[in-house]
Amino acid sequence: MTEPASPHPVSNIPEGSFPLGGTPTARIGYGMSRIALMAETAENRASAVALLRTARELGVTHFDTAQFYGDDRANQLLRESFAGVRDDIVIATKVGVKLVSGAPVPLEAAQKPGELRVAVEENLRTLGTDRVDIVNLRRMDFTPGLVAEGSQIVSFEDQLAEMVSLRDEGKILSIGLSHVTIEQLRTALPLGVACVQNMYSLVRCDDEPLLSLCEKHGIAWVPYFPLGGGFGTLPKVADERIVADVAERLGATPSQVGLAWQLAHSPNTMVIPGTSSIDHLNENVEAGAVQLDAGSIAELDALAQPA
Repeated sequence: MTEPASPHPVSNIPEGSFPLGGTPTARIGYGMSRIALMAETAENRASAVALLRTARELGVTHFDTAQFYGDDRANQLLRESFAGVRDDIVIATKVGVKLVSGAPVPLEAAQKPGELRVAVEENLRTLGTDRVDIVNLRRMDFTPGLVAEGSQIVSFEDQLAEMVSLRDEGKILSIGLSHVTIEQLRTALPLGVACVQNMYSLVRCDDEPLLSLCEKHGIAWVPYFPLGGGFGTLPKVADERIVADVAERLGATPSQVGLAWQLAHSPNTMVIPGTSSIDHLNENVEAGAVQLDAGSIAELDALAQPA
């Protein structure tokens, strides 16, 4: 994936752009976790590649991946889909977690600085590139999700030092943070932070102060589970009556309303919904055209109150 850029770069950017790692990037991106799980057969893999290329044709240029998505299938799909157009897209991956095959919970912490380096090297190998645009350091200090224990409870500062070393070596271009506290973001600010990925949606918006700090410092806010429903237990945005009513009034889907609210709520927000369906891909991209009137925003804002 180190070939020169395509002579025909994408120009149709859904819902404008925001600087991600210094590159103006479409605010509606694509998350790779779901498609990595479905692309197990050759037929499904071909469909996945076609979908990813369609996403780019629709103006999506930000692809969020991880080595452990589908046991490196996510990275392989990106490599296959975008060979020759590497400079037209922004790839963000994450480190701090590793896959454990056959375990009841197939993931475990990999928080040690040396493990972060190994994870970056593995991402470079499976992506087939000499650098990754953004690497998000995924902390594991609090629920929901796995929490680091024993020797995996490591210093945030030591982790940041390793990430800076990797950036200085040119293996990563920008550092991101995931599942962090506002105090941790303040600690990392002097080192340069491209983006923050925390759980955030209409039905879970406890991190409003963290979002405000990102706005103050020009940092991209990339919420995961932007439509709720994470970990199989959390509420879904589309199940809320207010969301359904707004969607019906605007001729949109509840999911589109949930994404449109995120985009309207903060100019720094970049959403990364994932899908294995062309129809859902189009629906997600078209969410950028959903215009929420003042009354609808007021109704949704009333729903989006921290717990």
